[in-house]
Amino acid sequence: MHTSGNTEALFTNDAIVLGILMILLAFIFFTSSSKNPLWQKFYKFIPALLLCYFLPSVLNSMGIISGDASNLYFVASRYLLPSSLVLLCLSIDFKGILKLGPKAIIMFFAGTLGIVLGGPIAIIAVSAFAPEIIGGSGPEEVWRGLATVAGSWIGGGANQTAMKEIYGASDELFSAMITVDVIVANIWMAFLLVGAGVSEKVDRFFKADASAITEVKESIQNYRSSISKIPNLTDMMVICAIGFGGTALAHLGADLITPFMETKKEILSEYRLTSMASSFFWIVVIATISGLILSFTKLKKYEGAGASKFGSAFLYVLVATIGMKMDVTAIFENLGLFVVGLLWMLTHVIILLLVAKIIKAPFFFVAVGSQANVGGAASAPIVASAFSPALAPVGVLLAVFGYAVGTFGAIFCAQLMQMVSQ
Repeated sequence: MHTSGNTEALFTNDAIVLGILMILLAFIFFTSSSKNPLWQKFYKFIPALLLCYFLPSVLNSMGIISGDASNLYFVASRYLLPSSLVLLCLSIDFKGILKLGPKAIIMFFAGTLGIVLGGPIAIIAVSAFAPEIIGGSGPEEVWRGLATVAGSWIGGGANQTAMKEIYGASDELFSAMITVDVIVANIWMAFLLVGAGVSEKVDRFFKADASAITEVKESIQNYRSSISKIPNLTDMMVICAIGFGGTALAHLGADLITPFMETKKEILSEYRLTSMASSFFWIVVIATISGLILSFTKLKKYEGAGASKFGSAFLYVLVATIGMKMDVTAIFENLGLFVVGLLWMLTHVIILLLVAKIIKAPFFFVAVGSQANVGGAASAPIVASAFSPALAPVGVLLAVFGYAVGTFGAIFCAQLMQMVSQ
């Protein structure tokens, strides 16, 4: 993901930029756990996680650092994210997650349906009062660009790139769509993070029973406290080995599988599975499977020495690098397309909330079901851990599920958008 951010920034040396981001993260975590009543009041309304995302985006928009000129997002998404997925899945409680029942899956599919229907609905609505926004010809046809947003919002970046390949949107249109994708998706993510802080009130409104979630959360927390210990240097080195060893395995697998998949691109595109030719797709899938397998071994006890805390720390570095790629001022360059994006997201939200109300689903399932679609593996565990760090693996599993169905949903959505654009 990148936006048309500043390329000539004040600091372009990645060592300096990484230092700035780490100081920002430390400041946010330090103040959010402060006993100072002013900070406590501030963080009651502004989630710490939102600041981890928003402050780097402000620095990018002001030209102090540049997401475009930096390799930090690439490093964080390829090295830290897979390590984080391995470490977060290490303490997974499979039986507990199964106890959560079918509501998590129902909300995930409600989210997918909201994206599939939202695209064509937004095009119809906008063309009624501003048809010039939904125009273009050839590779500049707006629906082709919107198809890439559908790919991103049902499964993530790998599917987004796949949609660009399938529908041939021009590079200029694609970069405008990335801006819409990133900013609209993160406005919604901000609402979810605020909602995580008041989830009990929302659950009361939905008359939802969140007892199964509380039970899983408590059983994971109890397990963690029963094996908890002060980690020594050996523990820390083993945890790093588990995380980065899993990352190495994920990259090795991706390096072997991706070239083979590329030779089968014709068959994959015939079955709408082009995201399976993306190495990032395989890195995420193999890292998650590695973590799940290790959760059945004796290595699970390293959770007591803080394995998931390492995983969370890596995830927050990724959050900061994602934020750094967002240019807040870019909203004003594509206002018409933002109207389409916002109406699209609004449809997704309305369908999610209606289904949640009908099946009395807790807000946790609304948030994670939405992010497993819209944000994928990078942000679903982040939103899940905003409810409780113990619940991050639920986000990881649903996000991988999102990858699996993403391309199918996005292609169906793109065909509908093409029909209503004629």
